[in-house]
Amino acid sequence: QVQLVESGGGSVQAGGSLRLSCAASGDTYSTSYMGWFRQAPGKEREGLVAIYTPNGATVYSNSVTGRFPISQDSAKRTIYLQMNSLKPEDTAMYYCAADTRGHGYTLLPESFDYWGQGTQVTVSS
Repeated sequence: QVQLVESGGGSVQAGGSLRLSCAASGDTYSTSYMGWFRQAPGKEREGLVAIYTPNGATVYSNSVTGRFPISQDSAKRTIYLQMNSLKPEDTAMYYCAADTRGHGYTLLPESFDYWGQGTQVTVSS
C-alpha cells in the first residue's frame, strides 16, 4: 500500500503561481510513475504530468507543457508541481497519483493505483 498526501493548493489571481507537493509513504519501493491530475466539476479527471521516479524522466500533457513543471525529491519520496501563469480555467481539484505497473506514462487515470485526497486550486480573474 502507498499513501499520498497533497498540499499547497489555494486561491490565487490569474497570472499567479502555486507549488503543489505530494508526499508518499508506505511501500514506496513499488512505485513506478507518480503524476498529477486535475478534475473540475462535471468534467473527467485529466492527467497533467507524470515522472518516472527511478530516473526522473517526465511526460507532460499538451494542456500544460512549459507551464507546470514536475520535479521530485527522491530522498523525501515527494513530488512537486510548480504551477505558473495560472488561468481561471486551471481551477480544479488537483490529485497526486502513483503507478505500480509502469503504465503511468499514459497519463490515464486507470494507469494509476493510488490516489491522494486532492487539493483545491482556485484561480480568479
